[in-house]
Amino acid sequence: MPGYDRETKEFVRRLAVEGYNAICPNLYWREAPGADPDDAAATARAAGGVPDERLVGDVAGAIAYLRGLDGANGRNGVIGHCSGGRHAFLAACSLKLDAAVDCYGAFVVEDPPEGMPRAMQPILGLAPNLSCPLLGLFGKDDRYPSPESVAALDDELTRLGKEHEFHSYDGAGHSFFSVDRPAYRVEAAIDGWQKINDFFGKLVAG
Repeated sequence: MPGYDRETKEFVRRLAVEGYNAICPNLYWREAPGADPDDAAATARAAGGVPDERLVGDVAGAIAYLRGLDGANGRNGVIGHCSGGRHAFLAACSLKLDAAVDCYGAFVVEDPPEGMPRAMQPILGLAPNLSCPLLGLFGKDDRYPSPESVAALDDELTRLGKEHEFHSYDGAGHSFFSVDRPAYRVEAAIDGWQKINDFFGKLVAG
């Protein structure tokens, strides 16, 4: 959260510049139609968050739209940061995808702290259903997810034989991709974007 905001749209624009058909679904339009991103996120949070099954349905609809575009090659990937990283993992464990990128997604492994939306529960148990390679980009100074949580996810995916590639950056915490926040870490962000481009280039581009 907030989700359908400037930062998320910038992620999508960067992918479009690389030549991908890209879409940013507004996951909160039902709770607060027409509201600005922060207000919409607050409304969704007060309502308990976006249910996982609804999120999966919205992502499936977005993928169906992309697959119907002229020139679509039939390959699809998802990317998310913060709670969107959890959503990317959830989608990749619920839908048939070709690639997924989790940028410091919280609450895949750990329980959320008091005050977080009740829909935001751990989903590590879905890992056996992961349908595609997963790229994970994390900060070693992050608390959610903590390095211990990242290691637990890494261990579980390794145990299950799931293809994944994790990178954790020294001196970076949560939101290190966010250029307009104090948390921005230019070296981690530049390297992270290169890894995203390489990952999608191998698995989604065609």
